[in-house]
Amino acid sequence: MRISITFFSFFISQVSVYCMPSATYTLALSSETDKLALLALKEKLTNGVSDSLPSWNESLHFCEWQGVTCGRRHMRVSFLKLENQTLGGTLGPSIGNLTFLRILRLSNIGLHGEIPKQIGHLKRLEVLHLSNNHLRGEIPFELTNCTNIKVIYLASNHLIGRVPAWFGSMMQLIELNLRDNNLVGTIPSSLGNVSSLQNITLAYNHLEGSIPYSLGRITSLKQIIFGSNILSGEIPHSLYNLSHIQIFDLGENKLLGSLPSNLNLIFPNVQKFFIGDNQIRGTFPSSISNLSELQGLDISLNAFKGPIPLTLGRLNKLEIFDIGFNNFGSDLDFLSSLTNCTQLTMLILGQNKFGSKLPDLMGNLSINLSFIDLGVNQIYGVIPERIGQLIGLTYLDMGSNSLQGSIPNSIGKLKNLVRLVLQENKLSGNIPTSIGNLTILSELYLSSNKLEGSVPFFLRYCTQLQKLSIAVNKLSGDLPNQTFSYLDGLIYIYLHDNSLTGSIPSEFGGLKHLSQLYLDSNNLSGEIPKDLAACLALTELSLRGNSFHGKIPSFFGSLRSLEILDISKNNFSSTIPSELKNLTLLNTLNLSFNSLYGEVPIGGVFSNVTKISLIGNKNLCGGILQLKLPKCYMDSSKTHKHSLKKKLIIIIIIISVIVGVLISFIAFTIVHVLTRKSTKLPSSPSLQNRALRVTYGELHEATNGFSSSNLVGTGSFGSVYRGSLHNFERPIAVKVLNLETRGAAKCFEAECSALGKMKHRNLVKILTCCSSVDYKGEDFKAIVFEFMLNGSLENLLHDNEGSENHSLGLTQRVDIALDVAHALDYLHHDEDQVVVHCDIKPSNVLLDQEMVAHLGDFGLARLIHGSTGHSSKDQIDSSTIKGTIGYVPPEEYGAGGPVTPEGDIYSYGILLLEMLTGKRPTDNMFYEDLSLHRLIKMKIPEEILDIVDSRLVIPFVEDQTKNNIKECLVMFAEIGVACSEEFPTQRMLTKHVILKLIEIKQKLSR
Repeated sequence: MRISITFFSFFISQVSVYCMPSATYTLALSSETDKLALLALKEKLTNGVSDSLPSWNESLHFCEWQGVTCGRRHMRVSFLKLENQTLGGTLGPSIGNLTFLRILRLSNIGLHGEIPKQIGHLKRLEVLHLSNNHLRGEIPFELTNCTNIKVIYLASNHLIGRVPAWFGSMMQLIELNLRDNNLVGTIPSSLGNVSSLQNITLAYNHLEGSIPYSLGRITSLKQIIFGSNILSGEIPHSLYNLSHIQIFDLGENKLLGSLPSNLNLIFPNVQKFFIGDNQIRGTFPSSISNLSELQGLDISLNAFKGPIPLTLGRLNKLEIFDIGFNNFGSDLDFLSSLTNCTQLTMLILGQNKFGSKLPDLMGNLSINLSFIDLGVNQIYGVIPERIGQLIGLTYLDMGSNSLQGSIPNSIGKLKNLVRLVLQENKLSGNIPTSIGNLTILSELYLSSNKLEGSVPFFLRYCTQLQKLSIAVNKLSGDLPNQTFSYLDGLIYIYLHDNSLTGSIPSEFGGLKHLSQLYLDSNNLSGEIPKDLAACLALTELSLRGNSFHGKIPSFFGSLRSLEILDISKNNFSSTIPSELKNLTLLNTLNLSFNSLYGEVPIGGVFSNVTKISLIGNKNLCGGILQLKLPKCYMDSSKTHKHSLKKKLIIIIIIISVIVGVLISFIAFTIVHVLTRKSTKLPSSPSLQNRALRVTYGELHEATNGFSSSNLVGTGSFGSVYRGSLHNFERPIAVKVLNLETRGAAKCFEAECSALGKMKHRNLVKILTCCSSVDYKGEDFKAIVFEFMLNGSLENLLHDNEGSENHSLGLTQRVDIALDVAHALDYLHHDEDQVVVHCDIKPSNVLLDQEMVAHLGDFGLARLIHGSTGHSSKDQIDSSTIKGTIGYVPPEEYGAGGPVTPEGDIYSYGILLLEMLTGKRPTDNMFYEDLSLHRLIKMKIPEEILDIVDSRLVIPFVEDQTKNNIKECLVMFAEIGVACSEEFPTQRMLTKHVILKLIEIKQKLSR
């Protein structure tokens, strides 16, 4: 009996051994499937870049990898979230193997390619969020298999095709956001079947046709956002059944009809009501005053008319009130009710027919107002002194009205003003000195008034001015000296049609960005100063109707950007410089009514009679036949002199040829001897003369077959390898372009073009470019640089490769910041063509053996203000991101704006703040409204030591020293904050940055 029990126990134990691990093994196998799927996904997401997603490795369980969340029960991936970083790859088909995935968020990570069909394998998927990428192709039909899906968010991509009608079968869908793509066709009526929908966003596409009536059946809808399409017809009355609507945006379409009178009953919860830029008619619905939740109202650019109700003051949450570009013609009494709207930030009444006196209570409007547009109406009276109470204003437009009196001194209290428009009124008196207090003013328009006095010298304090217009007034006196030298950012100057005297100040030559200069119809005299030759960005120059004399300057021929040149009705007495025919962009040349003589050039603008005007010059001859000028004859003495001159030229040419041949022979001999003695390549050859030429084979050998052991780093368009050439003294860096990446070829051209023309101590020196084929016959493009022994600032700041960032002290960081500032100052100011780098960040700042910083990676660089007329689009496709997330100014580049030097300054400011804190702008600690810029702005000056990199203050223990260091840190922080301000005109100039950094260096040395 005892033996039987023992045997039974043994049997049970063996069953336990072999049965229990079976479940564990199955679970482990399922988990292994997810792990393999993630690793395959990483390869595609990162383009195989090993440094990306560093936590995704064998040392951690995959459930602990960045962005990965697993379910507790099965340990399978249920949530994958990677956002706001530059991975730059594709979404691979292995995503379909993560079958337990419920939430997929891969937004703003640089994805390209198409959405894989395997996405349809994710039967448990509830949230698909792939916004702010570069995804192309159509929305895959396989998504219909994801029957549990609740949120589809594919905004801000390049998707094509139609909005799929099969969305109507997704009965659990709550949010559909396809904003900002390239979708065409009509909105499918089948969407009306999805009763669970709360948010439909289809704005910024190319959708046409009418809005489906069936959408009115979705009673749960809270947001309808169809703006910026080509939708037509009337707004379906069925939509007025949607009582839960909070956001109603149908702006920028071609919709017709009128609005119902009982909006407060139809949409009692509406917060934003935007129907601007359509063709809607009728009167202002007074029921709007009863929309207690209303925050934004935009009915601009329509055909509304009639009075505005006096009950708008009930809208105590109102922030935006835009009724501009309509036919409203009542008085402005309703403004008194708006004084109760304490949250109001934007008030736009421009381009209407308001015709009453400007009320004094304007000053009682919301202190939060930043934008007022009353322009192009029939408003009269004086500008109230109390306007100065609206200290939050950044934009004030009262132009094109009938305002009288003087400009109030209180205007100088609006120190946040960026744009002031008072032109085309009946204002009189002197320009108030208080305007000099507007130190961040960018645009000042005072033209077409009755202003008197001289051009104010105090404008020198408005150092951020870019556009100045005081034309068509009664200004007199000389143009002030030592004023315009402070305004070196000026782009437009309009001072025409006044009574100005004297000469053009020579300091105008310092206005390197000046594009349009209008000084016509004044009493100016003297000769044209030679200093104007430095204004290479000039496109329009008008000096008509003055008393200028002397010769027409030949340096006009070097102003290659000129499109309009008008110097008519002056006292110029000379021949016409032949250099003017070299101005290939010139399309209007007016030289009439002067005392010009001699032969009219042929060629260029002189070849088109419709582009030139020469009347009123009696002694001109020659030119094209259409001018009908007499032929040019020379007397015998002149003919004899001409003959002697011709012979002399021939003799000089013969002697020059003989001397040239001798010099060439001597040079050839010297080069031959030197090359026999040494086969070393020059240490710093230039790109222009192509002194250093390399083949694919040589670069292949130099980098040990582009071995991973020689890999230095990777970027958006390729990889960088360290190498050494047999006949070159120093190590080299070889940037190999990944030509499969969209835009890489143009990046190659842009970088070779940009760096080949620039030479500066703080720019990475390019040795040569190689465009060839590899051993497989595939295209190969590479750029060869001098190798920087101390790597990038990114590595030193963040210890990417084991660098000891504690060794990078405050003095060194200031030196690096100063080096980069010098580089930017050169790029933005010292070249014939302004270069905008577009990608200032720590990984693009390289340090040589002496720790001197060099700015590199010009693959995204743009040339502007150039004589060639090439835009940034000529260099890199417009869809390419203009820089790196976190470093580019979001308000400008995010909205598709053009690249500018001010964009580089913003990136530079973020770079300084990162150097100061050791925190990247994309750090997880920054979310919602908290950014690196805002954090430091809140902490300076008192709490600066709480947020700076602790390694900057640890070495300084003495109180006196620490106080000095703190002062330097505050100054450094203030520069970074000033450079990264939201508005471009508020950002610091590079020359001021350099001066401040030098001041910090001096303090540190003491």
